Amino acid sequence: MSAIKQSQFVDKYQQQWQDFEHYLDYHDLSRRQRQQHDKKDKPLKPLDLPHVYRQICHHYALANSRCYNPFLIKRLNHLVTRGHQRLYGAHRPFWGDIKQFIAAGFPALIRKEWRLLMLSSALFYVPFFAMIIAIQINSDLVYSVMEGEQIRQMESMYNPESFTHKLGREREADSDLYMFGFYIKNNTGIGFRNFAGGLLFGLGTLFFLFFNGLMIGAAAGHLTALGFIDTFWGFVLGHGAFELTAIVLSGVAGLKLAEALIRPQRKSRLRALVDNGKIAVKIMYGAAAMFIIAAFIEAFWSSMVMPVMIKYVVAALLWSLVIAYFWFLGRNQSISQAYYAA
Repeated sequence: MSAIKQSQFVDKYQQQWQDFEHYLDYHDLSRRQRQQHDKKDKPLKPLDLPHVYRQICHHYALANSRCYNPFLIKRLNHLVTRGHQRLYGAHRPFWGDIKQFIAAGFPALIRKEWRLLMLSSALFYVPFFAMIIAIQINSDLVYSVMEGEQIRQMESMYNPESFTHKLGREREADSDLYMFGFYIKNNTGIGFRNFAGGLLFGLGTLFFLFFNGLMIGAAAGHLTALGFIDTFWGFVLGHGAFELTAIVLSGVAGLKLAEALIRPQRKSRLRALVDNGKIAVKIMYGAAAMFIIAAFIEAFWSSMVMPVMIKYVVAALLWSLVIAYFWFLGRNQSISQAYYAA
């Protein structure tokens, strides 16, 4: 039945693919070559490039979801990639590609992976909030996940009665620039472990998401129970909009790798891993950018001593910005399909 459907599918759209390919080949020629072509051959058939490109993106998505012949899928993928370059990249330099990915491709990818996003969010935020609540009931629970010295060090960093230095760091800590580099190293390390853990059939990603949620929740719960609310939450809420979101998104990338190993569908595991890996790497590009933004805010803004209400207002704005970014941007279907396929 699948073969019959594929045959009908090819017969129906073959001419459109050939016309589109001919159009792309023609515009890849130099001006002189196009002039020679116009003298020898028939004039190029008019083509509504944006409209036809959206249709071929749809054809590629259908062929991929129905697991048609790999050669057909590869051909359509090639047409989608070439069409995207012609439509969106013909006059755009490298930095334009980055801008396009940030403005449309990245949020579109995340929305397409909403199921993995929900799973990754649950694995991180459930232990995070559960630990905060549990420690308010039984404060000794913090010692089940953190060592005494680590707890004492954390208390000294956020004790509102003792600090005369930057918030959220040791008294002997170096400059903001040094801390910026330190935070980048620490944050990207967390993200990479979430991502690479997907290669262990997702077990590594599951563990690191749960573990990080538990540890961060324990720290937040303990400091909240001590009453260090303004010093702690005023410090973390701002950069947390980017850092915690990036942790979850790196988990999505790891789960995408695991999906290829657990459910390769009609592909070989290696082929599925390559295909899913391309998507996962794009997600990690975006997550890495968010980790860097979080490190910048943490080093240069969060540590500043100022009225805490200003910190809370800025944190609310940053969280609203992150939510709006992933909800509204990249709604153009042809752009989102192109970034998902390319």
